[in-house]
Amino acid sequence: MTSNKHIENKPVHPQTRIGHVHLKVSDLDRAIAFYSGILGFGIVQRYGPQAAFLAAGSYHHHIGLNTWESLGATPLPKGHTGLYHTAFLYPSRAELADALHRLIAADWPLTGAADHGVSQAIYLDDPDGNGVELYWDRAENEWPRDKNGTLTMNNTPFDLNALLAEFPR
Repeated sequence: MTSNKHIENKPVHPQTRIGHVHLKVSDLDRAIAFYSGILGFGIVQRYGPQAAFLAAGSYHHHIGLNTWESLGATPLPKGHTGLYHTAFLYPSRAELADALHRLIAADWPLTGAADHGVSQAIYLDDPDGNGVELYWDRAENEWPRDKNGTLTMNNTPFDLNALLAEFPR
């Protein structure tokens, strides 16, 4: 291992993305019921009663779930370090409306919703208390910027009724 004193201040390649999230869960079937049954991610592979991999479309996996170290465990109490939330980017506002419709149909509680200028987001917790953000991005040329061109994201109310009006029927 090398010292980090001489790390070059070079940005990561701009096409680098987060590929997947792997969560410790206390009950695999309950987690699958949420991520697959409510949110609609498909089960790609299941490793018996201990792990499963889920994805949107044909990708190998966007979500890993396991009980290897967490079977029957309780969520961390508020105020501890760890994952704040996992964010799932939807391709359009209409698809985000579909996600909201799924949550309402399942009577799943939301913890918040916000318009950030660059995106609009819905917030909730999964069955294990992990934060989840469901969002869509506006086109980059619509992002709010100041007179110098610096991004100026915000946190304003998001009209969920207006979003639901775009639900594809």
